[in-house]
Amino acid sequence: MGNYPLSKYHFTVHCDDIKISFSEVSGLSMELAVIEYREGSSEDSLKMPGIRKYSNITLKRGVQKGNHEFFDWINTVRLNTVERRNIVISLLDDAHQPVLSWRVKNAWPCKYEVADLLATGNEVLIESLELAHDGLEVVR
Repeated sequence: MGNYPLSKYHFTVHCDDIKISFSEVSGLSMELAVIEYREGSSEDSLKMPGIRKYSNITLKRGVQKGNHEFFDWINTVRLNTVERRNIVISLLDDAHQPVLSWRVKNAWPCKYEVADLLATGNEVLIESLELAHDGLEVVR
């Protein structure tokens, strides 16, 4: 059997060990700032790694009657206080076992959004929650 690339459509999201269903997860990225350093007598500069920066993560799902969890979580945010949660996003194999996981540390909601309402549409209404966080770790 060949070694195929992983499919991106079979995944789970656990928020503080509670499984929550989502249709889309985006923003799993990390970037290192580049610091250029040059000594006064040198014509060349050196490049060194600087501060690690993480993108916000966006979780999307269909709106369900009576489920206000996203909205309730963002309402916990008050001046200088926020309810932080740990998130684990796992890519699954055919046997529903994690092949690759991303651990998100101390996530908190910074944006909540509901898709446009459209009288002529027939799509599912999608809500999204954008999360700021303190770090992203890849577990293989």
